[in-house]
Amino acid sequence: MAKIEKLWFASERIWITTDEGQTLSRPLEAFPTLKDATKVQRLSFKINRFGDSIRWEEIDEDIHISSFYNTDEADYDNEIARIFNRFPQLNVSEVARSMGIHKSLLSKYIYGIKKPSEQRKEQIKQYIRLLGQDLMAI
Repeated sequence: MAKIEKLWFASERIWITTDEGQTLSRPLEAFPTLKDATKVQRLSFKINRFGDSIRWEEIDEDIHISSFYNTDEADYDNEIARIFNRFPQLNVSEVARSMGIHKSLLSKYIYGIKKPSEQRKEQIKQYIRLLGQDLMAI
């Protein structure tokens, strides 16, 4: 397997070059924790001794080189994304915390990196409906 030699960020993407001369990239949406990180936090990484993964200690993020070979394109136009785009005042962190799921997972649903099951999609929609009912009661 190839080893990571260099890493950088440009055009809302994370890029690597390998010891085999490959240049690979993924959109930051594929890694919501990195997308939300500051520039300084993104640049504070270490490539492990085997050259096959990257670690960001401060933000508790790890990415394996195999993640760069996944070429599935994200589905940015999905139902969950449309809800959060329609209501930008929804705080992704707070919605996820209140629902008992990790923020990065909800972000991956929103960015279309992961597809929620129908049951999970309904749970998200139901939680947002409950928020609306609470607002209506004010």
